[in-house]
Amino acid sequence: MSTSPKLLTALLRDVSRSFYLTLRVLPSEVRKQIGIAYLLARAADTIADTELVPAPNRFKALRALRLQIRENPDIPLVLDEVISQQGIEAERVLLTRIDEVLAALTNQDISDQQLIIQVLMDIISGQALDVQRFGTASEDWIVPLSNDRELEDYIYRVAGSVGEFWTKICREHLFPKAPIDESRFLAQAVRFGKGLQLVNILRDLPHDLRQGRCYLPADNLAAIGLTPADLLDPANEFHLRPLYNEYLAQAEAHLVAGWEYTNTLPTNQTRLRIACAWPILIGMKTIEKLYVGNPLDPAVSLKATRGEVRWIIFKSVLLAPFKKNWERLGPRAT
Repeated sequence: MSTSPKLLTALLRDVSRSFYLTLRVLPSEVRKQIGIAYLLARAADTIADTELVPAPNRFKALRALRLQIRENPDIPLVLDEVISQQGIEAERVLLTRIDEVLAALTNQDISDQQLIIQVLMDIISGQALDVQRFGTASEDWIVPLSNDRELEDYIYRVAGSVGEFWTKICREHLFPKAPIDESRFLAQAVRFGKGLQLVNILRDLPHDLRQGRCYLPADNLAAIGLTPADLLDPANEFHLRPLYNEYLAQAEAHLVAGWEYTNTLPTNQTRLRIACAWPILIGMKTIEKLYVGNPLDPAVSLKATRGEVRWIIFKSVLLAPFKKNWERLGPRAT
């Protein structure tokens, strides 16, 4: 089965306009591989989040998708139950055309396939763990993570591993001979991904709580006299704030490492540097808002506005050729 590049482009545009912009600015040598990985990860995320489907059935569907990705068996992937419950048309289309995305994966070079498969195994394992952990959760029965170890494990699986994948595939195709401290570079890549995911967790806290999910560990909440259910009340922001700020500081430190990573990239990789800069700068803008707004209030949107995102894109493209101005764009260690 052949897959049209236009199909992948259209699917990406429809399921994620923000990532679609990032993909468009990436160098063409890695655009398709990263796009395929994103679409398959997004399909898995859609399966995991389709709460109208019972948790055991979602877990089974994720396991079937994992098998298709890892072993490419002749047995067709059947996702009818999950597809029938999709309220977002773009996600329904993605799941109905998943076989074409899988075909695109098998058409990649073996080394690229292996990198894509590895990151998807990590991501889907994290999503499957979420389905198991929160399968019976609800607003009346909020299930928290137990400790920071579980939080670190989760954000590595679904995001830190993405930093590793992104780095390995870009290095292989774009700057294989550049003199870089490999171990430090990969460590920064992992922190980059973890920082973005931690920002998402902190930003989405009110929504996740109302779905019965609490990514803030129970032991740390108990240490300040709070339970996950207490976080449903925006008035408890005052009591949560010191702990919440600790996690914001962690996220910020990870993004500082991400900015160091971005500036370690060879200076001739302008497109790649810009593609890395956008999520970091947007993440930092979101952190600014989370420091001053009430992160427990579901009625308040604490994220970068479209206007702010457009300004970040414009400014980064404008300043990319100017080393000192460019470096001042991003966060610095304090």
